[in-house]
Amino acid sequence: MEIWINPACSKCRGALTLLDAEGAEYTVRKYLEDVPSAEEIRAVLDRLGLEPWDITRTGEDVAKELGLKEWGREEGDRERWIGALSAHPKLIQRPIITADDGTAVVGRSEEAVRDALGRG
Repeated sequence: MEIWINPACSKCRGALTLLDAEGAEYTVRKYLEDVPSAEEIRAVLDRLGLEPWDITRTGEDVAKELGLKEWGREEGDRERWIGALSAHPKLIQRPIITADDGTAVVGRSEEAVRDALGRG
């Protein structure tokens, strides 16, 4: 299990606390420092079953600068969004937990983190 975190994020810290309390084995990826490639983002999106706009923090300043709210959300727009997430990792919703069963969850709630734990 791997968890993508921003250490400054309270939701990330909460997820780590819960994982530790449950004795989970995981690795931490500080994705603002160890920026995911476009291919890694595509893989995580497949595991999540989501599109890039579904995991984009559109309230961030850089999102506003890029005008993301006006970007299309069709299949043909997917690579543009993935490129933005890779170029500006702060836009990636967090934490993202990749489970050992090949799935992933956005662990913003205790329920979502527990769901990831249940997946192994």
